[in-house]
Amino acid sequence: MGLTSKTVLTLAIALAVILFAATVLTWPRLARRSASAVFGRVGFLLATQVMVFTSAGLMANNAFQFYGSWADLLGGQQDLGVVTDRAAGTLASKNIVRVGIQRLDVPGGSRPTTGGRIDKVVIAGRRSKIESSAYVYLPPEYFQSEYANRKFPAVVVLTGYPGTAENLLKGLAYPRTALDRVRAGRAQPMILVMLRPTVAPPRDTECVDIAGGPQTETFFAKDLPQAISDSYRIGKRARNWGIIGNSTGGYCALKIGLHHPDRFVASAGLSAYYKAAEDPTTGDLFHGNRAERKRANLLWSLDHLPQPDSSFLVTTSRQGEGNYRSTRRFMAKVKAPAEVSSIVLNSGGHNFNTWRREIPSALEWMSSRLSEN
Repeated sequence: MGLTSKTVLTLAIALAVILFAATVLTWPRLARRSASAVFGRVGFLLATQVMVFTSAGLMANNAFQFYGSWADLLGGQQDLGVVTDRAAGTLASKNIVRVGIQRLDVPGGSRPTTGGRIDKVVIAGRRSKIESSAYVYLPPEYFQSEYANRKFPAVVVLTGYPGTAENLLKGLAYPRTALDRVRAGRAQPMILVMLRPTVAPPRDTECVDIAGGPQTETFFAKDLPQAISDSYRIGKRARNWGIIGNSTGGYCALKIGLHHPDRFVASAGLSAYYKAAEDPTTGDLFHGNRAERKRANLLWSLDHLPQPDSSFLVTTSRQGEGNYRSTRRFMAKVKAPAEVSSIVLNSGGHNFNTWRREIPSALEWMSSRLSEN
């Protein structure tokens, strides 16, 4: 039974209720002044409290998708294996392997021409030597005969840290939202490449090329677009590509877009921060290289590096978000030829509920900046 399954949640709630009832029913017999009675009272109270908190934790996790599996909760590795170019019947010659296919959970979703398709893939970076799993959402138009010779714009979608790619499918519902926007005539069909920025778990690399360590920036800016555009009908020019993320993924999206305008024409950061975190989860990112530390500060980059011919979208809330002031500073520093747009909510938080309120408009904004050719 998976961590996010309704069966696990129902079982936890049922055990909490049973333990509470058992405590009430047995309390008269446990009221004696004996060691066994004391231990009995302590045991029943402790067990009931554990199951109540477990139930509350599972409900919160199901609502916000903090962890997608038991292995993710316990910090276990979830690597999908080594990519080899000899794998038959795959896309391995293009450094990407399809390891699964799933349908979108919408009416008619069993037919790709109606609901599209989600490929689960493993991408191997030729330059970065990084391997990462991802989900690739292909819209229904990708499978329709009238679009057979058409290329589609693509958007890289990143979670926060630690996050799981499943959060983007379930908790934040990117594929379904993209499909709804197209059906409403508010966006063009786009391919979504969904993954987490944590490509060297459990380390948070902040999308930095670390000396002697993971080359995360190279993976996202060069390897990933190359592998995906070699394997799907996507253009290879900057105007064909966008990148979006929340929290750490939002910082990464803005960073990659700001530093690589030749790869991405549009970048969106939902509840993003604007300089690389440095804490026990990141380790030493810069090894004393002050130039790289400054470059990883997006406000510094806007002041000291050429402004790119790119578009940026940032989101924040007047109440409940810690990035309100820094977001306003980022917006003030963006100059032509770059342009910046914003979503500013009256109130919100650093959570899935807030991001779900922003994603539909963010995808519409992204769609308006991307080109299929």
